[in-house]
Amino acid sequence: MSRTRQAASVAAAVLAALAFCGLPARAQDVTVGFVTHAQGNPFIQQIVDGAQAAADDLGVKLAVAQKSGGDPEAQLRAVQNFVSSGVQGVATSVPGESMAKGLNDLVASGVPIAQYNLLAASVKAAYVGEKSVESGRILGRMIVEKMGGASAKGTVVIGNCFPGFPVLENRAKGVEESLKKAPGLKVLGPFDVKVSAVENYNHWEQLYAANPDAAAMIGLCAPDVASLGKLNAANGDKFIAGGYDLTEENLAAIKGGHAYVTLGQSAFVQGYLPVALLVDAIKTKKPTPVGFFNSGTQIVTADSVDMGNNLPKITFAQAQAMAADPKATAAYYKPWTKTLAGAGLMAGMQPIAAESE
Repeated sequence: MSRTRQAASVAAAVLAALAFCGLPARAQDVTVGFVTHAQGNPFIQQIVDGAQAAADDLGVKLAVAQKSGGDPEAQLRAVQNFVSSGVQGVATSVPGESMAKGLNDLVASGVPIAQYNLLAASVKAAYVGEKSVESGRILGRMIVEKMGGASAKGTVVIGNCFPGFPVLENRAKGVEESLKKAPGLKVLGPFDVKVSAVENYNHWEQLYAANPDAAAMIGLCAPDVASLGKLNAANGDKFIAGGYDLTEENLAAIKGGHAYVTLGQSAFVQGYLPVALLVDAIKTKKPTPVGFFNSGTQIVTADSVDMGNNLPKITFAQAQAMAADPKATAAYYKPWTKTLAGAGLMAGMQPIAAESE
């Protein structure tokens, strides 16, 4: 069978499965809104690509609003504007607790809401994202092992592009917990390293200038690995660099040997699942459930790729190719989308508190 016919066959099977579980296979009159922070960030675009894949599979229209930075008031207005324009449900990252009342008012009025990537625990809606503290533990452990384990010594600098965001603060908590397993490490930060690519690099450059003996530098956000890789390359690759997300730029830093590890948080799942939950809520005329859906953690070094979610094994080169190809990513995730059939859509739901365990 040709690759085109095979892909079409798989897509048809997924649509049939979703229709079987109660989600409409075709719903051309349904429009779902999707609101993001950090406009232009490659990782955020991967989430949007996942949302578009869900919309394509489920036959709904997707309307996207992207906001620079992480202004919660601006994002809440974007959500409210979507509702005023007639969309039937909205998925949004929630970069501030100040969004909670407005979102809960919409839920109370009958508009389905879903959160992803950044949450406010008080919002009465589903949240799709990583287990943030555990993710930090994994990253910290990877760095400690690379530095020599419990006997590791030296200075470790931590950077956070959005200080105060609960998910990122939780990552920092997990990283620091793992770093404590090596008593000889001196941990500095987390320091504010900003989210825009230019500012992010400049802040890391300043931190390295202030700490030229740093043995490791760890970022908690999507731009960090690319910035740290560039910085390390410019300074003779003297420190171990680690951080988050499987963007083209981050994977290039890993491949070049300028960064050691990057953790993914399943951007495709964070885009796809909120849309699937919204479509189900629209069909059943019920709000999305108040619960946490773990998007999974991916662990990538130059020598090892673990994509999580029981997905097929791939090489580093394949991971790089998918980072630049939304269609290939959607095809790769088909085994996961099939798990949404029947009761599978809600099967993984946990209490919101599980996100930060």
